[in-house]
Amino acid sequence: MPSHPNPFLRGYQNLRISRSLFITYESECPPAWRPLHPSQAHLSDDQVARFPCIFNDDFTLITEGQEIPDDLVARCQSEGLVRAVVYAVHGDDFGQPVHIGDTYSEEAAREVVQRFRFETGHYSRCWEISTAHITQDANRYLEGLADIATPTGLLFVAFRMPCSHAIGVKLIATPWTNTNLEYVEGISTEQLWQEHLSKGVPESLVEVLYLAALADVRLLVFDADAPELDGLKLYGE
Repeated sequence: MPSHPNPFLRGYQNLRISRSLFITYESECPPAWRPLHPSQAHLSDDQVARFPCIFNDDFTLITEGQEIPDDLVARCQSEGLVRAVVYAVHGDDFGQPVHIGDTYSEEAAREVVQRFRFETGHYSRCWEISTAHITQDANRYLEGLADIATPTGLLFVAFRMPCSHAIGVKLIATPWTNTNLEYVEGISTEQLWQEHLSKGVPESLVEVLYLAALADVRLLVFDADAPELDGLKLYGE
């Protein structure tokens, strides 16, 4: 199974929102950013912003109008004032966590996440790539598969494009992550990979389909006249 970067991936993955407090304290110290302690996570933004607090390296506690157990008070060495509540948007970029940006309301943060997820329409779920990314044997296999009933258990279906020599592939049960495949089919990614090889699917084709399905691509078109995808392995004539 391939371990190199996936060229089909676009945008950020695993988008998430975190709530933190912008705190000022002693005049010579830079501002601090801390999350609320779980015991006060229910407090609204209006109950937090511009209120005095105590904090340590891990969390913040609002002091005004709140009952705080003595053991938590003892763990906080600093006093300050919450200047603002910030909702940060985070994601993964090619497997690495990144901070995308800050907003000042949960609603605004959710809107940013929605836009990045393209929830108003699935972005880049249909790709057209060159047949140079699979071997000639794999291309012949795909052409033959498009003319017959696709064997069961492969989680993809090949079909011919009308008025074209291109071959399309519909990927099923994407993304092909362990979590999703276990939920949908009761198998792992490795098991599906071996199932493909055992049923005679050429390895160059398996690798391309695997990478596309991991990126949640649903339709993949192979065309000799299509452009090559930068970062995807090429096979010589």
